[in-house]
Amino acid sequence: MSSAMLDDTFELLGELAREISGWHHSERDRTEAAVTTGDRFARRGGDGWQMAFDKPALALRATLYTQARLMMRAPPVRSRIAAAAGEGHLPEDPDDDLNSAHGEAFNASGRLLENLTGRVLLAHAGGGPLNAVFRLADHISQGWTATQAQAVSLMLPPGSGPRRVAAERLGVSRQAVDQSLWGAGYPAIADALELVEGE
Repeated sequence: MSSAMLDDTFELLGELAREISGWHHSERDRTEAAVTTGDRFARRGGDGWQMAFDKPALALRATLYTQARLMMRAPPVRSRIAAAAGEGHLPEDPDDDLNSAHGEAFNASGRLLENLTGRVLLAHAGGGPLNAVFRLADHISQGWTATQAQAVSLMLPPGSGPRRVAAERLGVSRQAVDQSLWGAGYPAIADALELVEGE
């Protein structure tokens, strides 16, 4: 990847971090005053990055959304993503560098990232059933085309609406969106998200 393309990719990741930080897990999230992490994204090293947000139930959704948006680029980009949940201490000033954050979640994510090898791109440091779901979602998402990734990316944000809305945004028929989503394994992914995020 050229340095210009790498910079563009990091710019996109920063935009995604801002977008994801505004997601809500439930209607209660929308109505209660929630503590916000602000824009919590940082480039780490030459080609590494990290993102922090305060809704761990949405980790799989955020991971798949990030990967889908990266895969929509030309040429497609994929990233290893090691998700973790737990206590973490962020810089008090949201404008401060996220790389100064520390705590259990950051340590677990870092350790997991170091151990991701081969074709594995997505995993969760919590292990067990949650990591199993991440691994299966990883296998499914690695087969997405750019068109499928685009269709999936329109369905993943909470409150994104029905498929007809995605079709209108893409300027295609609902049948075309349905075909892309079916080919991308989205019906099974949507069921998995509902079970993982269940309150």
